[in-house]
Amino acid sequence: MSVGSASFDHAGKPDGVLNADALRADARRQALGLLALLSPGLFLVFAVIIVPIGWLFWLSLFDETGQLSFANYARFFEQASYIKTFVTTFKVAFVVTGASVLFGYPLAYMLSQLPRRAASICLIFVILPFWTSVLVRTYAWLVILQRKGLINNWLIDLGVIGQPLPLANNFTGVVIGMTHIMLPFLVLPLYASMKTIDVDCLRAGMNLGASPAATFRQIFFPLSLPGLASGVVIVFVLCLGFFVTPALMGGGKVIMWAMRMEQATSLYSNWGAGAALGVVLLAVTLALLGLFQRLLGARATGVWSRR
Repeated sequence: MSVGSASFDHAGKPDGVLNADALRADARRQALGLLALLSPGLFLVFAVIIVPIGWLFWLSLFDETGQLSFANYARFFEQASYIKTFVTTFKVAFVVTGASVLFGYPLAYMLSQLPRRAASICLIFVILPFWTSVLVRTYAWLVILQRKGLINNWLIDLGVIGQPLPLANNFTGVVIGMTHIMLPFLVLPLYASMKTIDVDCLRAGMNLGASPAATFRQIFFPLSLPGLASGVVIVFVLCLGFFVTPALMGGGKVIMWAMRMEQATSLYSNWGAGAALGVVLLAVTLALLGLFQRLLGARATGVWSRR
């Protein structure tokens, strides 16, 4: 055989074809091995997430008489109370998330600038509320914020106010109680993200003439956005399904989506209506999270393009 001519095996196939077949066989074996490794996790996701959501959607398609119908979804547009509850739920979620960012970002930034030992001690006080039940913390806020509670009594004794402030059994009380409960869920991922920021990047910015404010705005804050986004998503999603604190701190004046679901299933025994409420909340939440992800991606692209 002359130099440069193709070599063949006994079956008459060129070496290049044999190599390609071998590579494809190896790829198939690796894919099957990866699928075998992932199968327990995939089965768990299917059993814990996909099946309950599918069952919830199927249950929402039946009315009170057990007939297949879209009456549970049509009720959202026929009754104004559902729209009001829906708006209230997202209003509370947005306000609590904003308040958590307002108080949590400076706290996380302070913790990230402390020495490791001091930061560890301070983090104990951030995690400490997890050791107490949400119900206990909510009742504690009722004692503090009610008309004859600690805050109103102190303000009246100091002569700051003449009449008790309405701090409980309303929208304000719900926001205060939920912000206290949700704050650690934002501080912890944000602190973890801030601790990974390389200090040399900040020093380089200051060595190039940037002021501390400019260094924070142009370097530190963009690098902390992943942790901030994670905390915002966690707080926002948890707020949408919160039940105990709004039920107690709202005094029956602040009705959220989870409370409406509880009424439909426990009080009226209408599981189809409760399931429809859950499906609608899930769909809107996923849409908002997708929009948030697109906005965050556009924000990050804009920051890096300006650089």
